[in-house]
Amino acid sequence: MEDSETIEKTPILNSKTVNPDTKFNKNDQIIDSEIIFEFGGPWGVTAIMFGFPTLMFYLWGCLQFYHGHLISPFNMELWSQIVEGATPTWYSTKVYILFCLFEFFLAYSMPGPIIKGAPVSSLEGKQLDYLCNGLISWYATLVISYLLHYYGWFRLTDIIGNFGPLMTVAVITGFTVTLLIYVITVIQGKQYRMSGYLMYDLFMGAVLNPRLGKVDLKMFAEIRIPWVILFYVSVSAAIKEYEMFGYVSSSMCFMVLAHFLYVNACAKGEECIPTTWDMSYEKFGFMLIFWNLAGVPFTYCYATVYLHITSIDNGQPLQHSAYWTYFCYALLLSGYYIWDTANSQKNRFRMIRNGTYIPRYTFPQLVWGTLKDPTFIQTKHGNLLLTAGWWGIARKIHYTADLMMAFAWGFITGLNTPITYFYPVFFLIVLVHRVYRDMKRCAKKYGKDWEEYCRQVPYIFVPGIY
Repeated sequence: MEDSETIEKTPILNSKTVNPDTKFNKNDQIIDSEIIFEFGGPWGVTAIMFGFPTLMFYLWGCLQFYHGHLISPFNMELWSQIVEGATPTWYSTKVYILFCLFEFFLAYSMPGPIIKGAPVSSLEGKQLDYLCNGLISWYATLVISYLLHYYGWFRLTDIIGNFGPLMTVAVITGFTVTLLIYVITVIQGKQYRMSGYLMYDLFMGAVLNPRLGKVDLKMFAEIRIPWVILFYVSVSAAIKEYEMFGYVSSSMCFMVLAHFLYVNACAKGEECIPTTWDMSYEKFGFMLIFWNLAGVPFTYCYATVYLHITSIDNGQPLQHSAYWTYFCYALLLSGYYIWDTANSQKNRFRMIRNGTYIPRYTFPQLVWGTLKDPTFIQTKHGNLLLTAGWWGIARKIHYTADLMMAFAWGFITGLNTPITYFYPVFFLIVLVHRVYRDMKRCAKKYGKDWEEYCRQVPYIFVPGIY
């Protein structure tokens, strides 16, 4: 979650210059250093750390072995099937680890613009440099994967064929990296905003801005791993479907398109990430590490897994009526348009004001992605609250659009299993929690100015409704 409609106070500069004297509000340091127990505190996060991976295996087992039906979690036969089907192999370990190392190599070595991040409270307002080479790294990944598949060095169909073992490797990696980052941080004495409760600090993290060379590990984990894997799970299932039936169904094409749009958006807009609240406030703990290394890529893909398993069980791909298919595509593409342009408006507004905006003309550039002479509220705190474009319609319009896409991912699978709706329902819960955190923080940060902002933009998600 980020302080999503605000930008740091800086003068307007040439778009290719960086302001070295960005002012920093000391009150931010006080607010950002406060320890606030979330997710039920130490006991709650402990339950999440062990309960969520268990849920991942359970839901996958129901998809893989019981056609998406929810079997009793106390069914021992189910768990024996899960253990047998998800036991990690040397091959799955090699594939996952080499992929992560390859993406790190690209993040470290590929060229790209260097963007200043938002002022960091723990560093007395210092702005860190971020190498943003996500787009060229994404294209390089596409080319290399095509060559590996074409020449038979690594068949992309092996991804969906080894889904269970790959998921287990990702889960183990998530726990391992969490422990390593925590221990190294404490040894180096770089821990920040610690609660004093071990499990809570493991979950929320100990370090704020971990780096390995010039690669920011937090941004790397958030952008380079989860969405790319998610996309390749769908590509793998689509290729497998083509090999089995000689064509790819409209439902599977939908999932490939949906996941391509998402990962491509993350790559083409990577330069917007350094100024977000995630980078300047959230610490790098289990919450971010596990979620990005294992949670996102191996739970957000349940729709793809269901379509794949169903095609095998039924001897043909799952197809819907033309009207239902058109509806799903329309919901996806309209949601994507709002989501892409809303995020573009916000971040370009912020970057232009900060003097960090660099026009890149990456694909696709959508109409209304940049606001001309936008309206905003100048707060006494020093920040600006955007009230133009999509942000004058609803305060969290980008979340609404994100949910439109999320539910479209579920709708394309039909209504035969609730498991394919795990992502949109879970995502809805996450976003409501994010909004609560954001509203509470902003009210404290901006006071009367926030009240005026809420008066001018009264709706949060849906204009005229809520």
